[in-house]
Amino acid sequence: MAISQDLLEILVCPVCKATVELTAGGSGLKCVQCHRVYPVRDDIPVMLVDEAKIEE
Repeated sequence: MAISQDLLEILVCPVCKATVELTAGGSGLKCVQCHRVYPVRDDIPVMLVDEAKIEE
């Protein structure tokens, strides 16, 4: 079961409050502003700053 579109519409980056988008592989959610990628484990987004990695 993938992340629902309804959930994606309400999730925001906990750091800058910008929207997040699902990564190409579906393994993370990337912030459109600060470029942090939050992991998705067992179809559950882990929106913790300590778990995020910054990508360009």
